[in-house]
Amino acid sequence: MLTTELILLGVAGLLAISVLASKASSRTGIPALLLFLLIGILAGSEGPGRIALDNPGWVQSIGVVALVMILFSGGLDTSWLSVRPVLVEGFTLANLGVLISALIMGLVAWLVLGYTLLEGVLLGAIVSSTDAAAVFTVMRARDVSLQGNLEPLIEFESGSNDPMAVFLTIGLTGLIMNPESSIFSLIPTFFWQMTLATVSGYVMGRFMTWAINRLRLSQEGLYPVLTLALVLLTYSLTAVLGGNGFLAVYLAGIVMNGQNFVHKRSLMRFHDGMAWLMQIAMFITLGLQVFPSRIIPVAGVGLLMSAALIFLARPISVFISLAFTKLSVREKLIISWVGLRGAVPIVLATFPLMAGVPHADAIFHIVFFIVISSVLLQGTTIPYVADWLGVRATKSAQYHYPHEFVPSISMCSRLIELRIDPNSPALGRSIMELGLPHGVLVVSINRDDETLVPSGATVLEAGDQVMVLAEEEMLETVRAAVL
Repeated sequence: MLTTELILLGVAGLLAISVLASKASSRTGIPALLLFLLIGILAGSEGPGRIALDNPGWVQSIGVVALVMILFSGGLDTSWLSVRPVLVEGFTLANLGVLISALIMGLVAWLVLGYTLLEGVLLGAIVSSTDAAAVFTVMRARDVSLQGNLEPLIEFESGSNDPMAVFLTIGLTGLIMNPESSIFSLIPTFFWQMTLATVSGYVMGRFMTWAINRLRLSQEGLYPVLTLALVLLTYSLTAVLGGNGFLAVYLAGIVMNGQNFVHKRSLMRFHDGMAWLMQIAMFITLGLQVFPSRIIPVAGVGLLMSAALIFLARPISVFISLAFTKLSVREKLIISWVGLRGAVPIVLATFPLMAGVPHADAIFHIVFFIVISSVLLQGTTIPYVADWLGVRATKSAQYHYPHEFVPSISMCSRLIELRIDPNSPALGRSIMELGLPHGVLVVSINRDDETLVPSGATVLEAGDQVMVLAEEEMLETVRAAVL
């Protein structure tokens, strides 16, 4: 009989092994996500671990929560300034590209596997979206930086194309199980889901920023708890209202990235760590759900479908979606090659499995094979393909967005001291709420003969002597805000 201690021992062991595997990944070049899957398989009922798990509903629930956290972290780490120039291209690729890829894979499954056309397109829809977790992890772990706007385009597409894949998977599953339904009924549903998700993501992103800045919690450790609650609220509320919660949390993260809020650096680090924890938990759980004995019979079919996806469906969808852009053939080829598949397709494969769709078990294991081959082949070769195509940025051209505000200090900057009077407009307000110009740094605060190192949440009190570093032309604006 399993005790709590034994369960905790197993969980701790799997997490520790996964962390060590991520370190080994950077040395061997094998993507960490693939190692996480392998750990789950080895720990499963057909591996040495002998952990029996055959519960698609549980796996799906874990996958949904993990994806919410991963997408929010990805959005929080995505700069709106970098996304804005590629917004149209990314949106087209994330929606039209997914649809074209699903249709092509559906035709291949119909011709080769003997599935019905709807069943084939369902398989295509499940594997049609690139996985944000896989792309974010592999690109950063392998230190791959691409020229121009390629990197923000790829990251924006990988973070925003999951909603289309989710919509198609759920919609086609419903059509297969209810043949009397019309495929045209999906069109208004699609527009409602995307519109509601966009509005919800923007509103909740602004609300989260406002709440973090205004609540002034007594303990810094409560801020991560607050953001976790608001992220889950964004997803669940959007989903309950009929929108796409995945898109909403991703957009909320992007909106927050463009705003200043207290403890921004620590919160971004917390959610980055949370995203890694969710990736490890999700991939291990997915590995536990897979039975290697069922993969071997579909290995040939899986290899064929994987080749069709990597070398046919993905490139065609990219070239058609980006046909009217100024991107070169080389740039479109690298976008095609970086279309990694990850945990999202495996999680989506649990929907038809739970609904009892014909061939659902075979589809699940085919999808698993496609994911492994995609991460193994494409994930390990991205740096070499980028170099071969000549689209990899040089070290001097690479730019990493900081996780914290860095003031622009120059020879013209001056250090001035301002005193907070009882009638000062800054009295009782936090530094974040002052609306100081970009580049202004509050260095220290002298309060009751003690020197404080302020943060954005520090509230100014009467008698405070505030040391401010700012450029000459900003001094009047600073005085007006403080005095």
